[in-house]
Amino acid sequence: MKKKKPNISQPEIDLSIAGISRKTIDKIVTAWKESGNPPPKIHPDMLPEDEKNLMNLMTECIMEEGGDISRQAKVVHLGMIYINLSQKGKGKFLRILARNFDVDTDLLDERIRKLRTAGNETERIEAELSLLDALIPPRVKLLRQLIKLPNGFIFLKDMRSDLIPMIKSIPRLKKLDTDIENLLSAYFDVNLLDLQEISWNSPASLLEKLMEYEKVHKILSWEDLKHRLFTDHRVFAFFHFRMPNDPLIFVEVALGNGMPGNIQKLLDVKAPANDPAESDTAIFYSISNTQKGLTGISYGNFLIKRVVQHLSEELPNLKTFATLSPIPGFYQWLYAYLQEGGDPLVTANESTKICNLSGKRNSREGLLEILKDEYWYRNTEKEKILKKPLMRLCAHYLINIKRGKKAFDPVAHFHLSNGAKIQNIHWMADISKKGISKSCGIMLNYHYRLNKIELNHESYLATGNVYASKDARSWLK
Repeated sequence: MKKKKPNISQPEIDLSIAGISRKTIDKIVTAWKESGNPPPKIHPDMLPEDEKNLMNLMTECIMEEGGDISRQAKVVHLGMIYINLSQKGKGKFLRILARNFDVDTDLLDERIRKLRTAGNETERIEAELSLLDALIPPRVKLLRQLIKLPNGFIFLKDMRSDLIPMIKSIPRLKKLDTDIENLLSAYFDVNLLDLQEISWNSPASLLEKLMEYEKVHKILSWEDLKHRLFTDHRVFAFFHFRMPNDPLIFVEVALGNGMPGNIQKLLDVKAPANDPAESDTAIFYSISNTQKGLTGISYGNFLIKRVVQHLSEELPNLKTFATLSPIPGFYQWLYAYLQEGGDPLVTANESTKICNLSGKRNSREGLLEILKDEYWYRNTEKEKILKKPLMRLCAHYLINIKRGKKAFDPVAHFHLSNGAKIQNIHWMADISKKGISKSCGIMLNYHYRLNKIELNHESYLATGNVYASKDARSWLK
């Protein structure tokens, strides 16, 4: 008689705290049930006795004792433990992995001594290889085994999304984060990704994710989404073959003539559509990374270059490739700069008007006072008086303010490091609440001149040189 498999119910998982994707959880639970084992008995918050058992299991996994089936069962057991933990329990799990399975410094000292006392080339080579092996934390071997779980590299990606927010309170997790990022970099290499255009005919589940993931310019409705996918608007994304309906990163493009200077007009669903066949400009107006677990693994520069190539082949009439980009760090920098006594860069006439309008004794305090009102831009007089000072300060921020050699603004650094040039700075280009609070309503065009990209890229990375047009630099005068 054929022996029946035990009927084991799936353990209850609190999806509000489960960072691991539902599909991955289901696959791991299925693998565990097929092994005939009952659900792991472990408290979601991980009690002291649970921590001891976990360390023993991790050690057994690293030692790789027993046959293939036995070793795989232990790794699945580890996965089952993790997906059943609360946020507090996950923190303990990750802290144990980071602290108890780090590099053995005593072993390192021993290997270094052997290298220093090596008598000949053969001994030196063996000592160097031995030292390299000792530099790899034992947890890396465990992480590599977790990849063997069903959807293992996705499990690792989702685990990292749990880990990243914890680094600030548990600094030691930074080293573990680096180990996971290095492994994921290979499994999510850009050469393994497919460029696809997302259309209105794409699966509904994918379209819903697009609406969820868009953080730069929120998609307000299905009508808004349809507008971004039709006629003169396109959306392109990178997909991994193991995640066919979940983009890793996507970019939104508008086709038209000339460089636009207002995002609300660009996204207006009632605006007449341009004919792509007669358009001469492609504007990248939003780029969004979707996977927190892949933070630090850059795809944006590859995506833009691939889309430029694709559009150039499809629409040879396109001659200009540029962006309409936010300046997300400007307002925060400006407020801190003025509070710390920074020069507001105003003329005498501008200073008088700002002081009269704000009731303050100097233009620096006056600017701070006016900007406290989140609706200052709706006042015609305030908007008119602040235009030149804020545009001048914004140009100074973009071109002169640096972190080392890098542009201080993260979006500026991204585009400049990709070889773009600061072309036009636009006043009141984004009057959404986010646009005002982050950028004082200012946006700009980064211009990707195909024959200058490589030169600009090399120059910026080597010297920090910011390529900006005469029009952009004119605000500094």
